[in-house]
Amino acid sequence: MKIIPPNPYSGSIVNRKSPIVNERAFTIVELLVVISIIAILAALLLPALAVAKRHAQSTQARLQIRDLIQQIQNYDSAYSRMPVSGPVQALAINTYQGQFTYGGSVLAPYVPPYGPKPIPADFVTNNSEVIAILMDITNYPDGSGPTANVNHQKNPQQTVFLDAKQVADTNSPGVGPDLVYRDPWGDPYVITIDLNDDNQCFDAYYCRQPISQQNNSTGYNGLVNAKDANGNGDHFSYHGNVMVWSAGPDKKIDPTQAANQSANKDNVLSWQ
Repeated sequence: MKIIPPNPYSGSIVNRKSPIVNERAFTIVELLVVISIIAILAALLLPALAVAKRHAQSTQARLQIRDLIQQIQNYDSAYSRMPVSGPVQALAINTYQGQFTYGGSVLAPYVPPYGPKPIPADFVTNNSEVIAILMDITNYPDGSGPTANVNHQKNPQQTVFLDAKQVADTNSPGVGPDLVYRDPWGDPYVITIDLNDDNQCFDAYYCRQPISQQNNSTGYNGLVNAKDANGNGDHFSYHGNVMVWSAGPDKKIDPTQAANQSANKDNVLSWQ
C-alpha cells in the first residue's frame, strides 16, 4: 500500500507559521528615557573634551614659542644682531637699559594712567616687525605700507627663518595680515629681547616684584633679582636673550598677583 506524505502547504491557515513578526514600537516614555541617557553622557563628555582641547592648545603654544625663540636665535647667529628695527634698537639702548618688550594688546590695558606703576606705552608695540624680518616680508599684506624689512634691509640674505601659518584676519591664531603672530587663543605673543648683549632679559611684565618674587631675590620659574638680595624693585630677569609668553586660555593677566596665581596661573611661558 502506497503511503502519501502529508502536504506541508495544506491545512487550515491557523496551523501555518506566519513569516510576519509583530514588533512593538517604542513608547514615548522609553524614547524620553533614551534621550535623557544620551544627554547625560554628552554632559559628562563635553568637559573632558574641553580639557583635552585646552591641553592641545597649550601644547601648540609651547611648540610655537619654542620655534619662535629658536628662529630669533638663528637670525642672531646669521647676522650678529637681533631682528628688530633701528628705532626699537635705539629706544631700548637709550631708554630701557637695553631691553624691549613687544607686548601688543596683551599689555595695552596697563599703560598710563593705569596704577602706580603703569607699563610704558612703548611696550604696546606689537610683534609684527620681528615677524616681518624673520619671515622676510617687505610689505604688510593688509596694504598698510612697508615693514621694518622694506627692501629686505633687515634680512638681505632673504632667508625665511620662521615658517608660521598665515591667516586672513586679525583675530585667528597664526600670523594675520597685520603680521602680528597670535597664539592659539587669538592673542599676540609677547616677545622680550635683550638688545645690549648682557644675556639678561627683563620682560616688562615679569620683571615686576609683585608678579615674580617668590622668596627675596628668587623669582618664580627661575627668574632672579640680581640687583637686590632682598628682591626689592622690578628687577627680576631671565638669564638668556629672549623671552616669549602667551596670556593662555583665559586670555587674561593680572599685574597685582603672583605668577602662579589668578589670571597669571595659566600663562604659557618660554622659561617655565
